[in-house]
Amino acid sequence: MTREIVNTADAPGSASYGSFPYSQAIKAAGLVFVAGQGPFDVSGATVGTTIGEQTGQCLRNIQAILAAAGSDMTRVVSATFILKNPEDFAGMNEEWVRWFPKDPPARQGARHPLDVAGVLISVAVIAEA
Repeated sequence: MTREIVNTADAPGSASYGSFPYSQAIKAAGLVFVAGQGPFDVSGATVGTTIGEQTGQCLRNIQAILAAAGSDMTRVVSATFILKNPEDFAGMNEEWVRWFPKDPPARQGARHPLDVAGVLISVAVIAEA
């Protein structure tokens, strides 16, 4: 199996997530596995204070990474989101349907005490390459 590392300057890189080994995505077996994306811009600054704003930034990062991999948001087949606060689900979902208005991907959610100040959500996806 061939695997390809996907990185783009149009989404946060490893510096935004701390100094540890990090790939924005891996392309393998006809799929793109996008690492969890927080609500950061390319400089690493947190974008937005509401769950809707932060969800939108996570998805913009994913969109940029998928484009670098030769894919796009319409090819997302699975998504996992982690919310800091379960009560943010409705606000996250409002933004979600803007990005996936028809035939949305399968998804799974979890609650996690994210330890980055001000960060309310993280999203990871799998898409067709």
